[in-house]
Amino acid sequence: MRSELIFISGFIVFILAMLAIDLGLFAKNDKPVTIKRAAIMSVVWICFALCFYVLLLKYGSLLHHIDSFPALQQVNIDNFHHLNLNRNDLAGGLQLYQHNLALEFISGYVVEYSLSVDNVFIMVLIFTAFAVDPKYYHKVLFWGIIGAIAMRFCFIFLGAALISHFHWILYIFGAFLVYTGISMYISRNAEKEIDPQNNNIVKLASKYFTVHPKFEGNRFFVKINHKKLITPLFLVLLTIEFTDLLFAVDSIPAIFSITKDPYIVFFSNIFAILGLRSMFFLLVNVMDKFHYLKTGLAVLLTFIGLKMLAGEYAGQIGIDTGVSLLIILAILSVSVGASLLFPKTPEKKLS
Repeated sequence: MRSELIFISGFIVFILAMLAIDLGLFAKNDKPVTIKRAAIMSVVWICFALCFYVLLLKYGSLLHHIDSFPALQQVNIDNFHHLNLNRNDLAGGLQLYQHNLALEFISGYVVEYSLSVDNVFIMVLIFTAFAVDPKYYHKVLFWGIIGAIAMRFCFIFLGAALISHFHWILYIFGAFLVYTGISMYISRNAEKEIDPQNNNIVKLASKYFTVHPKFEGNRFFVKINHKKLITPLFLVLLTIEFTDLLFAVDSIPAIFSITKDPYIVFFSNIFAILGLRSMFFLLVNVMDKFHYLKTGLAVLLTFIGLKMLAGEYAGQIGIDTGVSLLIILAILSVSVGASLLFPKTPEKKLS
């Protein structure tokens, strides 16, 4: 139990330290984030995720304080079911367990990171609809991610608790993902718009708070005549938080199709969320170039949902975690490659 506490505490301290560095070093001045800086930060976060993969590969047994064969066997029953363990080879069993644990993490990370791309689409629409100055994007996204981490922590462990007591919920998750994937494919070319005046979050906030009519730099609140008001920038933050809540409804069930371990679900989600901000600044000006990515994400969700509905039969026909990762990477590679090979034809404007 002590090693498990140290492992989780170390992860949380690392995340808090990185967020503190980000806020201290990169948000001192309100300046638009350059593509170069976004690319560097994207690479940094991906490298951190890969380093964590290696950490699980080497020391993953510390996560659940596995120091005996009965403990290893219990974790296998709870999370894997399919590992062939030899009672007389604890070291070999631990190595096999850590390999699968690390593979589940990196598979979950790829799924969550790719699904975050759709979140970027919506964020661009939100910032555009509210006419936010690009130099304030970073601050809104930073605090949005803080809120997203807290919400997903609650969602993940609540979901894990429900699954442990009601295994049939996985089939509901699977059916929901198939439905979401099909719906995403059908509406892939639909034009989305956000109307700040008729936005439900804006209406709800305006009902309980007094809203200042204009932006006040990067401030979320402003005091006028001894009265605290919320600014339009705070409304943008609330809208982004609510959007992430909706995306969590898709992404969290998706990762439970890969792993039932709540810690791995949490780790994968957090690394994907932390890389979301740099991904946003990297893709914000080139989103139109990846016009087949929406189709790829739709296929990805449908595949994950079908795998979840198949249950143990998926493993019996050879679709284990490793094969699933290859299929996921293939779907994403094809959608990105098709977007680059067959660029979208610009619409002709009527004279």
